[in-house]
Amino acid sequence: MNDIRPEDIAAAQARITGQVHRTPLIQSDTLNKALGHRVVFKAENLQKIGAFKLRGATNTLWTLKEQNALSDQVCAFSSGNHAQAVAYAARALGVKATIFIPKQASGLKIAATRACGAEVVVTETRQAAEAAVADYIERGATFVHPYDNPHVIAGQGTACLEALQDGVEADAVFAPCGGGGLMSGTWLATRLARPQAKVFACEPSMANDAHRSVQSGEIVRLTETPMTIADGVRTLAVSERTLFYLRQIDGFFEVDESDIIRWTQWLTHLLKLTIEPTSAMCMAGVAQWLKTQPAPRTVLVILSGGNIGADTHRQTWAEDRLLTLPW
Repeated sequence: MNDIRPEDIAAAQARITGQVHRTPLIQSDTLNKALGHRVVFKAENLQKIGAFKLRGATNTLWTLKEQNALSDQVCAFSSGNHAQAVAYAARALGVKATIFIPKQASGLKIAATRACGAEVVVTETRQAAEAAVADYIERGATFVHPYDNPHVIAGQGTACLEALQDGVEADAVFAPCGGGGLMSGTWLATRLARPQAKVFACEPSMANDAHRSVQSGEIVRLTETPMTIADGVRTLAVSERTLFYLRQIDGFFEVDESDIIRWTQWLTHLLKLTIEPTSAMCMAGVAQWLKTQPAPRTVLVILSGGNIGADTHRQTWAEDRLLTLPW
């Protein structure tokens, strides 16, 4: 489904300007000196609702409004950040939102979605959440898929585009991969603004359906929600649309749970920011890739979010991983 052009990322940026934050770029001198390279972080954890997902939801709903195709009710399924994003964007447009969230999701993200004014329906499983939207679609509700939507993908790509416009001369761009929406948009944005840069995805080893799908050439669907600490990428499968773009990127890095936790602690310490394990996961891939480079490189990392519930926080900090250097 090659239905999104790099130019669509620029159009999305123009559409959502003023509706979302232009988030800052952050660096750690300590990290850069230790690695011998420059790592620049696009801090989407400082975005409204605390995650990049607001970009895609906002672009989608505003596009539909421009087309007079937005109903008075929207619906979505999500493990958390997309839920908040749709709820926030719908409220901004005065539209009712109903969001289906599996009970395995972060309690913080469920509460935050309700705080954004949405009706939240908690389901037993991710499969049940996905199935439940069908009834609402039949009633005429506008469905906002978390990644299998060209407007969502175009919106997500604006995070990378901003960073490249703000002067990051990246040799490589890293982002986390769940359903593949952020990765698809990031690849498109890179083709537009810095086509010579490589693009890499990072994925938990225990939730590696995207990488397996690229390797096999067809969608690999998980049978149950993978309980990785990186709860932002607990998706069951990519889509045909996102698989098309994932096949264009330069590679995947699979990260085990121990490394996800280690880098969450270290980035929190080095950057003095609240960082989700899903975001921190990328640094494991960055560190592996940089070890193969013969000369200093500049790497852009999309910090996807900073919404951490109490359970995830306790799990992350149950053991002190700051006593051992991760590089």
